[in-house]
Amino acid sequence: MANDAAGTSRTPGSGSSPDDPTIGRLVADASRDISSLVSKEIALAKSELRVSVKAGGVGIGLLAGAAFVAVLGIIMLSFTMVYFINWNGSGLSLHWAFLIVTLFWFAVAALAGWIGVKKVQQVGPPEKAIEQGREIPKALKGQGS
Repeated sequence: MANDAAGTSRTPGSGSSPDDPTIGRLVADASRDISSLVSKEIALAKSELRVSVKAGGVGIGLLAGAAFVAVLGIIMLSFTMVYFINWNGSGLSLHWAFLIVTLFWFAVAALAGWIGVKKVQQVGPPEKAIEQGREIPKALKGQGS
């Protein structure tokens, strides 16, 4: 029989109670917890992306509808502008009036395209999920935030 630090004697193998986890059980529990944590992080990222995509899809649909109506309006506005520039023959010739209006709409399209590209570049990754993902190695090492 061996004596422990408290001076009580115990037999080999009787030092641990049946409720004490084994190393194999601890590893299995840790593996299960890590797997659960990773799957929940993936679910969080998917959720963030789903909300962004849904809002983006609705926005794109509304923008497409508005663009169609605006195109119809622009066509009518273009003819109105041309005939105002021509003013029943006392203004510029029709071919010059059409050229001026066409160049005006190209300038508007270029400006709208430039602004659109800047807005698309502002779309970012799911920041919360990435930040929490970066915390996983610290948590596994026992370093709280």
